[in-house]
Amino acid sequence: MPRKRRPLRNATRVVPLLPAVVLLVVFLLGPVISSFYGSFTDSALTGVGAADQQFVGFRNYVELFQDKDFPKSVVLTIVFLLASAVVGQNVLGLGLALLMRSANRVVRAIVGTFVVAAWVLPEIVASFAAYAFFNDTGTLNTFLASIGITGANWLYTYPMLAVILANIWRGTAFSMLVYSAAVSEVPEEITESAEVDGATGWQRLVYITLPVIRRSISTNLMLTTLQTLSVFTLIFVMTGGGPGTNSSTLPILAYQEAFKFSQLGFGTAIATILLIVGAVFSIIYIRALKPEVD
Repeated sequence: MPRKRRPLRNATRVVPLLPAVVLLVVFLLGPVISSFYGSFTDSALTGVGAADQQFVGFRNYVELFQDKDFPKSVVLTIVFLLASAVVGQNVLGLGLALLMRSANRVVRAIVGTFVVAAWVLPEIVASFAAYAFFNDTGTLNTFLASIGITGANWLYTYPMLAVILANIWRGTAFSMLVYSAAVSEVPEEITESAEVDGATGWQRLVYITLPVIRRSISTNLMLTTLQTLSVFTLIFVMTGGGPGTNSSTLPILAYQEAFKFSQLGFGTAIATILLIVGAVFSIIYIRALKPEVD
């Protein structure tokens, strides 16, 4: 093809993509830019900031880092992320995937039904179910009382433990499905040869299964991390961020500042920090797993 026609041909290839690009810019990039700009304003739901917002520079961020609740929310967010997503959902999801592969049909049906049911439930329904389970007069304490054990007020005494376990229950099905698909792609002849050579089940997992499914591991870590960073409804329904601020993660803190105290600019600054935290974890995953992926 003559060189003069190549730019025209390339342009015609781009034309069908323009509607998708416009939609991405309007509905994804646009809100991100608007939110980022809003974090530098005194925007509010009521008062002067609602009628005429002003650019205030880094004032929201300065006040944010001086707020005593902010460092605590960052720590709680990271603890919630590491315990419920990075460790809980991934480890349990991989374990269930391996169980589903080796178990009989009845076990697979029972486990699959109970695990996937938590995932397909609407988030608000799952949140109220978890609240009913961990409530001081709920299912867990009723069961413990039936065997002579006095249960704690989980949502008041151990709020982060309760929401972490609830999020693991809620999100493990996604990891199980991802790892089930990945494990099914592991060549059986390799594992059978290793078994004949005397490799234990743990050795086959570490030296064969995990290296083969490394791409799925990196993808699932990324997705579960981003999903968990944005968890709001589960925590809000179960504890409301309390007692006090003992379960107030960054999404809860951003909501309270933006809509409870009407400081939209300040709440948007917290949301921007949350976006940065997600970006940091994403970079860590990419850099740590890049040698294996390449």
